[in-house]
Order: sequence, then structure tokens, then C-alpha cells
Amino acid sequence: MGAFLVLVLFVIESVLPAVCGATHYYDFVLKEANFTKLCSTKSALTVNGSLPGPEIRVRRGDTVYVNVHNHGYYGVTLHWHGVKQPRNPWSDGPEYITQCAISPGTNFTYQVEFTDEEGTLWWHAHSDWTRVTVHGAIVILPPEGTSYPYPEPDHEHVLVLACWYKGHLRELLAESFETGSDTPRSDTYTINGEPGDLCPCSQETTHRVNVDYGKTYLLRMINAVLNNDMFFSIAGHNLTVVGMDGAYLKPIVTDYVMISPGQTMDILVTANQTPSLYYIAARQYSSDRLSVVNYDHSNVTAILQYSGNYTILDSPLFPRDTLPTYKDNDAALTFTNQQRSLADESHPVYVPHNVSLRMYLLASMGVLICPNSSCGGIYGDRMVASINNVSWVNPSIDILQAYYKNISGTFDTDFHDYPDVYYNYTASDIPLNLSVPIQGTVVKVLNYNESVEIVYQGTNVIDAGESHPMHLHGYGFYVVGTGLGDFDEENDPKNYNLVDPPYLNTVTVPKCGWSAIRFVAKNPGVWYLHCHFDRHMSWGMDTVFIVKNGGTPATTMRPPPAYMPSCANFSNAGVLHSLNVLKDREDVRPLATEK
Repeated sequence: MGAFLVLVLFVIESVLPAVCGATHYYDFVLKEANFTKLCSTKSALTVNGSLPGPEIRVRRGDTVYVNVHNHGYYGVTLHWHGVKQPRNPWSDGPEYITQCAISPGTNFTYQVEFTDEEGTLWWHAHSDWTRVTVHGAIVILPPEGTSYPYPEPDHEHVLVLACWYKGHLRELLAESFETGSDTPRSDTYTINGEPGDLCPCSQETTHRVNVDYGKTYLLRMINAVLNNDMFFSIAGHNLTVVGMDGAYLKPIVTDYVMISPGQTMDILVTANQTPSLYYIAARQYSSDRLSVVNYDHSNVTAILQYSGNYTILDSPLFPRDTLPTYKDNDAALTFTNQQRSLADESHPVYVPHNVSLRMYLLASMGVLICPNSSCGGIYGDRMVASINNVSWVNPSIDILQAYYKNISGTFDTDFHDYPDVYYNYTASDIPLNLSVPIQGTVVKVLNYNESVEIVYQGTNVIDAGESHPMHLHGYGFYVVGTGLGDFDEENDPKNYNLVDPPYLNTVTVPKCGWSAIRFVAKNPGVWYLHCHFDRHMSWGMDTVFIVKNGGTPATTMRPPPAYMPSCANFSNAGVLHSLNVLKDREDVRPLATEK
């Protein structure tokens, strides 16, 4: 009877949105603001003029309405990363997938429902690369009357890792897409918008975390960097990782972490060292081959500053012995392999044991052949990426609208669960003919309540093997296994962790390796699957899962809201649109009166 009750509660929790939590309202105004970094000033798109953007703070089970007013020059969408949005893909946000862009001079209200998420998540723009400056934290506290599954910290502090480009990123991107060349590299990394002491013209604005000796601080860390994994450490201090991606972990005591784009971590730090100044530092983990050196080498810093009177050193202590070097693959894998769910009575795990659908997905780089080697990528061809040899092409209207309205010709449903060609995926001499994918808008349809296992296999096509942070919208999933080399279908599953695997929304597939995840398709709707390196996503390492409705109203996708941004006669396509051009258009909805 007890097991049956647990099963019933699990089913109820999986299909119903939160109904008992509080409701919160936010106004987000997209607008340009000027910032001075690295000795030069430029304008960048922001929310409410700040970088990072405003923090959303809720409790588990709450609902948030965010009214987004676009006062910028081009269309933008917002995504609530890691929030499952039960039965409500209409508010999930990725452009071309669940909506068209919010046009300049219009607004759109997102309904964001929190269910089992607890800890730290984040929100960000999900159109082109606008998330570079349009992002912010989501803090999800335990419900009233409950507490953390670890000692209550004395204070907390949000740390957002991001990147900065001195040039105009949209123009740089347009040029790279036109020529088929590699995308631009950032000029520096930032912590809460600031590059730190070690970067030019940045010493006066370095972010500081003030601490009192003997107290414990919860650092809520977010990797909002566009295209790179990051190593992170604090000089002289141990880190205790207790949560990740809005779920709790068994505590990991470490002197560094590796965090991929899209991921979040909850980290406890006790101020137990001699009162002084200590650098909080991060640098890129570059999983490219050793010969690739054209990446952002900046060491971003903030300062952990003890209160009280003491002798100030000429320079804060730097974590030289604990912050891994740029190419340290072993350090990255060692940290990732320590992650385990709490898996206790208050935080049970529900790993599917009887899998009904298995998928084996190749995450590959590649090229499209250009006549006479006339493009700017490898071999004079156009850079591209793919999943199972299909490079995603954005449709003219979003997938969700086409699916809901049964509009034919928008997408195909013959996505292949396994590769069409088998070879040594991680070899150093893969034939060039295996580097050219097909292009298409091809989705995978899942039955409601189907138990799914996905093995992501990284490849070394065109000698471009690197890690891939794979993010699935609308779901959390259990990472049951990971390893190097080609996945062994017979032997590797014998070592799966089905007891306490981490519950994530973004899994780091190691360089020339594999990761296996499991989940139950219990959230009907249209959900984006993509690499969270924006250059890989832009090149086509993405697809869409359409999860069918169940047999009851509570297992059926909700109908659309009264207003969705229009797709008619509007293309984002990297073109800047002014408010003057759009204000008389019939498909532009006027801005609501601001509060």
C-alpha cells in the first residue's frame, strides 16, 4: 500500500502545476544601455538597464507573471531555463520553437510556473545571441515551513559568470554567418558584469563579496557564458557544492568546480581563513584539441573581502594551485563524476528502470561544402553542427504554432533514433565524407508517459571534438552514466548509476565521450533540445521533441493564451528594426500601460 501511495503522489505531482503557491508580477523592459568595459564604451541590450538583469525570487510552487516590454531595436524572446512549465510550452520562450519574437514596440506576458524546482535557476534571452547581456538569476527558496537539506547559511550571494565583446556582436555574427567562418570569440569574461582586477581599465569596478569571519555563505552561481565551460575557484577556501540546476546534491567538498553554459550551482563557502582579500577567479575550460589557442584567455576575478581591520596585501591571493588550467580535461571529468542526487526520504529519485524508447544521438561538428572552397570555415567550407547527421534549420513560423494548428509543411517527423552510419566516432582520422550533414527541420514525436533513455555521443569529426552541454527544455532528467570514447551498448549500461544519479536540465557530454540520461515524457508540448554553446546551436546542433497529450485534461497541453507574438511579415534574421518603422504595423500590439 505504501509503494502504491508513493506512485500515486508521483503521478499527481508530475501532471499538475503548483496550485498553492504565491503569485508574483514583474515588468521587464528590454532597452539599450551604455557600459564601459576594457577601456571602451558601447551600447548593449538589457532588461531594466542592468547587467545582469533583475533577480526573480520565489518559493517552490509559486507562479510568476513577467510582462516583457520591448523598447529595443529588434525582436527578442525570453526563456526560463530549467523551469519545466507543465503543459505550458507557450511560455517557454525559444524563438522559432515555441513562439516568434516579441517585436519592437510590443509586449508579451509570460506565465512561469514553478513545481519541483528548488535552488538556483536563471532566465535569459533565447533569440540569436542576445542572451549575452539579457540574463538574470532565479532564486527558488524552499516552501514556507521547510528548510534547506544542509545547515542554514548566514547569507547568500548571486554570482553570474558571463562574457563581453568589445565589438558589436550582432554585426560580427552576421559576418561570420555570411562567410561560413567560425563565430567571434569574447574579449573577456565577467563576474556580475565586471571583468575584474586582471583586465585593463577594470580595477575600479571589480565585484566584491563582503564576508564576516566564521560565517557561511551560499553562493548561487550561474554560467551565462555563451560558448564555454568555466573553471571556478576561490583562493584559500574550500567549496561545498550542495545543489545544481534547481535540485539538491550530496555535498561535494572541492577546491574548484567546472560549470557548463546553462548550468547553475549552489555552493557553500565558510569564511574561515585569515582576514584578508582573496580572489574569486574563473577561466575558460577549453576542451578543443591542444593546438587550438584562439580562445578567450582572460582570468576573470571578483574579491572575497573580509570585514574588520587588517593589513591589506598589495594584491589579493590568487587560487594558483586550485584553479585548473585551460586544457585540463581530467579536472573537468573528475568534478563531473562526483555529482550525486540526495536520494533520501525527503528528496526521492524516480529513475526509470524499464525504458520503452532508447535513442543514440551523435553530437557532431561538420561542414557544408562551398564551391571552390569559397567560404571561411575549415577546408574553405561552411561551419555547421548536427545531431544524428541532421543540421537544424529554423522554420518560418514556430513549431508549437504549426503543431497546435496542424499547419503542414513546417517540419518533418522522421527524426532518426540512431545514427544512419556507424564508425569509430572518436577516432583521430574520421573520413571527410562523414563531416557533411543534411539540413532540415526534423522533430521527434514522443508518446505521453514514455520512458526515454538518450545516449549523447560526442564525435571527433573534422578533428573538432569538444564537450557539449546538452539542454532539454520542459524536463529534468537523471544522468545515469558518462564515459570517454565510443559508448559500448553491451557493457557500459552495466555501470549505470540507477540509485542516486544527479537530476539536471543541462548535461555536459565530455570531449570525445558520451553521457546517458533518462526521463519520463510526462510533460505534453513542444520542447527544444540543443547544445548550450550558442555557436553550436546556431550551426544546427538542435532538434525538437513533441510530446503527445495523455488521455485526460490534466495530461493535455494547455491552449494558447489570448495573445502570442505574431509571426506574420516579421523576420528577426539579424536585421535591426526601429520603433518608427514598426509603430504603424497592424500585427504590432501596442505596449500596455506600465505600472
